[in-house]
Order: sequence, then structure tokens, then C-alpha cells
Amino acid sequence: MPRPKRKHSKGRVRRKRDEKMQQQVVQTVQCEHCKAQKLPHRVCDSCGKE
Repeated sequence: MPRPKRKHSKGRVRRKRDEKMQQQVVQTVQCEHCKAQKLPHRVCDSCGKE
């Protein structure tokens, strides 16, 4: 494997890390029973149903 020729600056590393973190937006769906927001494929925190 080739090695990097120059060190990446802190700004470049932080910008790339920030872009990656912004892409990880949490998607929620509405529970069919109580209409509360929940994570998909998870048990609802409010009513306990899937």
C-alpha cells in the first residue's frame, strides 16, 4: 500500500469528519398504534408495540 506523501491539515480532516457526521441523520417513522415517532424496525417507546 502506498503511504501519504504529505500530512493532511486539521481543517481538511475536520471538514471531512463533519461531512460524514452530517450524513448520519436519524430517520423516524410514525407508530401505527399511538402515532408517536419511533425508529424503524424497533419497538415503540410509548406504547411498547412494534
